[in-house]
Amino acid sequence: MSRYTKLISFAIPCYNEEQNVFPCYEALTHIAKRLPKYRFEYVFADNGSTDRTAKRIQSLAKKDKRVKAVCLSRNFGPEASQQATIDYSTGDAVIPYDADMEDPANVIPLFVRKWEEGFDIILGIRTTIDNNGAMTLLRRIYYRLFHAIADIDIPVDAGAFSLLDRKVVDAIRALPETYRFFRGLRAWVGFRTATIPYQRQKRFSGKSSSNIFLYLSLAQRSFFGFSYLFLSIIVYLGFFLTLLSFVFLTVYLLAQVGSKSTIDSFTIIISVIVMLGGMQLLALSVIGKYIQVIVEETKKRPLYVVGSTINVR
Repeated sequence: MSRYTKLISFAIPCYNEEQNVFPCYEALTHIAKRLPKYRFEYVFADNGSTDRTAKRIQSLAKKDKRVKAVCLSRNFGPEASQQATIDYSTGDAVIPYDADMEDPANVIPLFVRKWEEGFDIILGIRTTIDNNGAMTLLRRIYYRLFHAIADIDIPVDAGAFSLLDRKVVDAIRALPETYRFFRGLRAWVGFRTATIPYQRQKRFSGKSSSNIFLYLSLAQRSFFGFSYLFLSIIVYLGFFLTLLSFVFLTVYLLAQVGSKSTIDSFTIIISVIVMLGGMQLLALSVIGKYIQVIVEETKKRPLYVVGSTINVR
């Protein structure tokens, strides 16, 4: 095999996936055999798992030199492990792939084919998700809401599953921010993009560590990282409430004068306090979230800390 054969990296973040590490590796090696023109590496990043995930990744790395084991010193959140797999990938193309195998590996040759046609980013678009109805509905609402409010064009129903050319990976890695949201950054850098629709399936084994609170945290990260709509809403809401308060007080005073009844100053004061207090609380809450993003950026802490590695040069 020529030493000029292109290398494709599978970027596989893991958290408590001890039952899925070996099957995931086997599924990807099976796909690799269908693409004999390329060389492959398998970059597993363990995000501080509490089970035997790290040991199984290390076991694979000791048996197969193509497997890179990157074990973080603790759990730094899903964005950290995703970024770690990308940082340690050296391929001409990188394919982020979740260890739970909810994304079918047999779609990968279609990604590679589009890459060969000259596309720099190939996105997997979920047409259906084999999940409970409530979570599926929430995902669909989230993707459409994010697409609507983002300052850039965010593809709908596109998760992490994709293929990224090396120049795309380098562009994402060069971004200095620490308050990262991979799917948003992937869209922000641009480049020529193609999409491949696919049907998502049930996780291979085990129970997902994701929950509604994690999804809300990621949604919050995406909203405040890629949209200033909430700040604009404060401006318009402030104007609207101020106008509404002025109209209410004017109508109220005219009505009281016309009826020649005593003006209830208590009602006026309470109305003004409630309206202005609610507006101020909302404004401070939104501004506070943006300040949180600023604080995270100014700390300049690394996104993650690596505890140990195997087969990493």
